[in-house]
This record gives sequence, C-alpha cells and structure tokens, in this order.
Amino acid sequence: MKLAAVIQPEELILQGKNDFTLFDVSAGSKVRYDEQHLDGAFYLDLNTDLADIKDFAVGGRHPLPSFEQFARLLGKYGVTKDTHVIIYDDKNGANAAARFWWMLKSIGHEKVQVLNGGYTAAVKAGFAVTADVPEAKSTTPYPITAWQLPLAAIDEVELAGNSDQYVIIDVRDANRFAGLTEPIDLIAGHIPHAINIPFTENLNAEGAFLASEVLREKYAKALAGYQTENVIVHCGSGVTACHTLLAIDYAGLEIPKLYVGSWSEWSRNNKKMILA
Repeated sequence: MKLAAVIQPEELILQGKNDFTLFDVSAGSKVRYDEQHLDGAFYLDLNTDLADIKDFAVGGRHPLPSFEQFARLLGKYGVTKDTHVIIYDDKNGANAAARFWWMLKSIGHEKVQVLNGGYTAAVKAGFAVTADVPEAKSTTPYPITAWQLPLAAIDEVELAGNSDQYVIIDVRDANRFAGLTEPIDLIAGHIPHAINIPFTENLNAEGAFLASEVLREKYAKALAGYQTENVIVHCGSGVTACHTLLAIDYAGLEIPKLYVGSWSEWSRNNKKMILA
C-alpha cells in the first residue's frame, strides 16, 4: 500500500517508536533543535546536508548534492530502502521538509512522509519533545543511481517560456512574482510565461495541508490541457517548489518537473525576465 505524502500528528503519535526514523529539517533552526525537538528526531541542515552550494549562477542557491554525498548522508543515519522516514520542519513543511521528501522520492524511496503542520502541530497534539540527541546507527551508503523524478534544466525552462505547450508555475509569493519586492536574490521579477500559484495556498489557516481532494481539484484545474512532462515548478532556489510538488502528489496527481536552479539561477544568467 502506497503511503500518503502527508502524515497527521495524531498518526505519528500512534506509530511505534521503532517503526520509523524521524528527521527535523527546520532550516535556520539548529538553536531551537538543540534546545527542544520532537523526541527521537535527527537534525539535517538544508545548506550542508540537502544541497551542494557553489556558484549561485550554476544551479542556484540550493543545487542538489551529488549522489555520493546523499548516499553517505542517508547511510550515516541508518536509512535503508525499508526505512519509514518521517520528516518535519517548523515552517509547515514548506521549506526543507518538502525538499528532503522530494529527494527521497526521487531516488525511489517509497516509505517517506511529511508531518502535516510540522513541529508546532506535533507539539500541540502531544508528541513528546526533548533536548536529547539520538544516537545514529549508521549503515552502508544508500544505493542511488539517478534522480528518478523529472527535472528541468535552465535551457528547457527557456524553451518553455516561448511555448504554449508548457506551463511554468512560480510558487513564490505574489509580490516577489510581480517584482515588487525581492528579499533574497539580486533582481526582482519572474520568468516569462510563468504563472503564480503561491505554495502558501496549499495550506489552511492553521498551516496544515488542505484536504487531498481539495488540492486535487485545485491542481487538476490549473494544469488542465498540459502534459505532465510539460509542467515545470520553481521557486527561489528549488526548495519551496517541492512543497507544491508534495501537494500535487498528495492530491493523487503525477509529479511534474522541478527546476532546481529556480529564480536564483535564472536571474543571474542574463535571461529574459518580466520586471515590475
């Protein structure tokens, strides 16, 4: 039976403690993790564990790590093909939790879920917290041969920007898409031919994912008329885009292409841009 992409806090509490491996991937929150985290959770760092940061113009701010790097990381924490991995962050799964989920799904790992509502929802539901860091039981590097989920490189995105057969979804907030503000990258604006569906629209007022059937209706309508291989999703640096890819999978739809370099790469390569 295929696991849903999202697990509810109440379901997590009912899981046997030895039946899953828990990861806290709350970007920029190592201090909070050191003080308090969900009991049994290991901490992963977005910048050093889930990305191989080099020149932002080549791959953006959070390019994927090499297969060797990722294989060693998983082996370090004892993750095998049979491990049930549950991931959370403190940003409603909108940041590195979704990125780690996509990476695991993309190497063919099926038993992986993101905690709905993240850290806050789990604490509210009564999941135990601690400052104790669990001891990892390392194993051999995870066998990885390819990213199995579809990716789009900058050249394909450029072609897509000139084709009515493609749709490019920008999941950043509306003001960044419109070029009214840009708090991170050098230039404000968006990729030509892109449409804006902010990832925050995947969530309800409490910061939990909308019901799967609601998400299915939403994205089936947005993607109507396009082949899945012609749908490209991006954000600022290939992280929060994964939140929308997770939402689409949770909705029971096929996962489209991820443009990892996203706006951070595009805006540094003299490509056409729509500015405010």
